[in-house]
Amino acid sequence: MEDKEIIGLYFARSERAIEETAGKYGSFCHGIAYHILGSNEDSKECVNDTYYHVWNVIPPNRPSCFRAFLGKITRNLALGKYRARHAQKRGGGNVALALEELREAASCLPPDEALIEAELVQLIDAFLEDLNPQARLIFVRRYWYLDTVREIAAAFRVSVSAVKMSLLRSRNALKARLEKEGYRYDK
Repeated sequence: MEDKEIIGLYFARSERAIEETAGKYGSFCHGIAYHILGSNEDSKECVNDTYYHVWNVIPPNRPSCFRAFLGKITRNLALGKYRARHAQKRGGGNVALALEELREAASCLPPDEALIEAELVQLIDAFLEDLNPQARLIFVRRYWYLDTVREIAAAFRVSVSAVKMSLLRSRNALKARLEKEGYRYDK
């Protein structure tokens, strides 16, 4: 079933919308949640929460890219669950490591000044467009889908060190872009 038809089912308030979403995107959403949470049980719960959330926001929302819409909701719910679970803990695990890597690249951002979300999204979109296609995919798989370095290396059939080097270069380029745009913070 096409995404527009599934979204139409949500607008018609048909419970079949959830069945169709689960059939088409269940494993996609589960994969995102699992990379963050590392638990099948928590991932299933997160995916069910995703369906519940989608049911509550469609209508009135009509996403232009349903897959990305689902992925963003799943990711945000899984990260919320991860943060709640690890509120008192620091370090350890793939998610903490990936987020720490990105935090280093964004160290030029003042901690007490919130960036306007749309401005930051535009800046990151422009940054990603400037990366070569492989570096862009590696960056997104690591920092959006939170794949491990080993999983990315296997997917691209390159060495782990090649993935690490690509990520390092991309993080350094992101930091340079942020500083060029005036986001310079001296600790």
